[in-house]
Amino acid sequence: MTGREQSELQKRVEVIIFGTTTPAGKAFDLALLGLILASVVVVMLDSVLVYHNRYGALFSDLEMAFTLAFTAEYLVRIWSVRNRPAYITSFWGVVDLMAVLPTYIALVIPEAAPLLIIRLIRVMRIFRVLRLLELFAELTEILKVLRNTARTILVFFVLVMIVVVVFACLIYVVEGPEHGFTSIPMSVYWAVVTITTVGYGDLTPQTGLGKSIAAFGMLVGYSILAVPTAIITTKLWERLNKRRLLYVNWNCPVCSGGEHAPDAEFCKHCGGELDMPESVRQAALQQENS
Repeated sequence: MTGREQSELQKRVEVIIFGTTTPAGKAFDLALLGLILASVVVVMLDSVLVYHNRYGALFSDLEMAFTLAFTAEYLVRIWSVRNRPAYITSFWGVVDLMAVLPTYIALVIPEAAPLLIIRLIRVMRIFRVLRLLELFAELTEILKVLRNTARTILVFFVLVMIVVVVFACLIYVVEGPEHGFTSIPMSVYWAVVTITTVGYGDLTPQTGLGKSIAAFGMLVGYSILAVPTAIITTKLWERLNKRRLLYVNWNCPVCSGGEHAPDAEFCKHCGGELDMPESVRQAALQQENS
């Protein structure tokens, strides 16, 4: 038994929350998008001491209002979805919980207590911004490309690390401790900063040979950093060209993945049961035939 029986009201609410093709579903996503952005802005402004001292009470009231709204939305999701355990334990279910839990924890723990955990709990509310990713089906395509290219990127990363170690050993031998290169790990730090063209300037070669090595490392950095970008871009372009034209814009209740075939019973991303209403399937077929 992977699900439970739903009432008509629960089915309609589920279509609004997890589907994005209906006007009500689009309006829900836009409203949720606005709430998330507004709540994140409040958290960021509240971290500024001047604004906190002047508008602290207002920020607290707004934070509680956002928390109540997200709590209601979280409970409605649990109430409407057919497979409740799958949603609650899914990644997006945990993210939804993290959007509201820190505020309630902060209410239980006195703010006057000199505990670092208070600041951590307050900052954890920024996890709400992760929920923005749930609203974009394109994220699924990007994540698939990253998974498909993970092995290639890993091999390339190992190659980069070898280059870093080689440059670090060379600069350590050439410059030595008298110029700040006190160890090979410290030289590795310099090599990473140089090859990535960040250039903090806290460690700089002083000899002519050391400067030559640094210049060559910068050129190598410009060359190798473009490789993973090209790999990911190529794979993403190939995937977009091969993507099927006919799909149902129905978000999986478990992983929030979208773009499923009209006859799909299970999510192609995580394998969870879609429980897609027949009306949504028929709407996609009619759109294709029109």
